Amino acid sequence: MTPSVLFVCVHNAGRSQMAAGWLRHLAGYAVEVRSAGSLPGDQVNPAAVQAMAEVGIDISDQRPKVLTTDAVEASDVVITMGCGDACPVFPGTRYLDWQLDDPAGRGVEAVRPIRDEIEARVRGLLAELR
Repeated sequence: MTPSVLFVCVHNAGRSQMAAGWLRHLAGYAVEVRSAGSLPGDQVNPAAVQAMAEVGIDISDQRPKVLTTDAVEASDVVITMGCGDACPVFPGTRYLDWQLDDPAGRGVEAVRPIRDEIEARVRGLLAELR
């Protein structure tokens, strides 16, 4: 069975989109990847798109999506990134909270270290899933 991971941040415009991009890039079809936000923004943060493009990952086609109970329930691992209690809890689902700086309103120079921290955490997660 393919493991399923859901990345959640408030606007689903920066951190969760970068994390989903990394996991899709590194795992291919070995992991089902979703991302969502409790209050989704209008678009993915352009600095996040640029920072990911610099490492060869295109997230420019992604759109912020609203967090649904179904998405949480369908996921084996739910990783929150500063959305607090906005995520419903289901038995049998593993929950992780990654404390990461919010890239909102920041330039690409500020987003690069966040991108790199997310890459390290996603690589660690992938090693656990395998």
